[in-house]
Amino acid sequence: MSFKIPFVALFAFASLQLGNAAAAAADKHVTCPGGKQTVSNGACCALFPLLDAIQADLFDGGECGEEVHESLRLTFHDAIGFSKNGGGGADGSIITFGDVETLFHANNGIDGIVNTQKKFMTDHNVTISAGDFIQFAGAVGVSNCPGAPRLDFLMGRPPAKAASPDLLVPEPFDSVDKILARFAEVGINSDEVIALLASHSVAAADHVDPSIPGTPFDSTPGLFDSQVFIEVQLNGTAFPGNTSNPGEAKSPIAGEMRIQSDEALARDPRTACQWQSFVNNQAKMQSEFKAAMRKLAVIGQNTKKLIDCSEVIPVPKALAANAGPHFPPGLSKKNVQQACKKTPFPSLPTVPGPAITIAPVPPS
Repeated sequence: MSFKIPFVALFAFASLQLGNAAAAAADKHVTCPGGKQTVSNGACCALFPLLDAIQADLFDGGECGEEVHESLRLTFHDAIGFSKNGGGGADGSIITFGDVETLFHANNGIDGIVNTQKKFMTDHNVTISAGDFIQFAGAVGVSNCPGAPRLDFLMGRPPAKAASPDLLVPEPFDSVDKILARFAEVGINSDEVIALLASHSVAAADHVDPSIPGTPFDSTPGLFDSQVFIEVQLNGTAFPGNTSNPGEAKSPIAGEMRIQSDEALARDPRTACQWQSFVNNQAKMQSEFKAAMRKLAVIGQNTKKLIDCSEVIPVPKALAANAGPHFPPGLSKKNVQQACKKTPFPSLPTVPGPAITIAPVPPS
């Protein structure tokens, strides 16, 4: 998402304790200690041991599971906390001032991953800032999900100075007008909002309906694919739990969560065609999500003073050849509530067999 940040945060380089990074950074190609990795900036070498620890101890050996889903959610909830009235954006304030920000209604349930990451940073003596760690962990986590793009990572965010104000994080029951206006305040346009929602392809809800934690947003929560963009456009028929909850809409598949804001954005004339454009275009979804995340990850930061360490992020696996876009069993184009008037809904195959029930995402 290309935008000019309207309020540039003051930058003070975080204490990274990276040894001789300054001298190494002058080299264009630096071989890291151990001789296994080569980077453009030597300051990035210290991230490789952290990468290994995150994969082993935070993401259960490199899974695209619950901790990845929650870590990706955290990148957004930290970064969107930015406005002309306060908030440092992607500065780690949601960890540093977690006793304040985790109490915000929109951050319901995020205290789990905040406490997990905070403990991880303490246990592993992590010396990059909390803002850096949140975005680094998010990018590493996404790399575990087949079909995902390789996200960028810039390092050097200074420590947060204050908690973000409340009411800056959009909620599932917010109107499209309110959601788009909030994003516009940080320079993110409507197409970029939809691109960011590709994150829901690997998402699950724990607190929309607390009685059914781990309820996925689409039928393939372990894959970064376009199924969420297909399934949210299908006619919803039932709630996954025993009743409706604030911010919840009916879904077309048993065991699947649909939030009201996704349903509304998929059907609003301002965003419907962008939503539909991802249905059968994995490459477009990947590239636009990557660009959107690059913008989100530096809200409130002076990027001229950050170090590009994107080379450290692993390359995700591609989707399997048989993992293309499809209608779930028993559903077809006749179930689509198409809202884009410019382009017909793509023709997709229907997976044969009886109707399915999607299993919840297990806890870490």
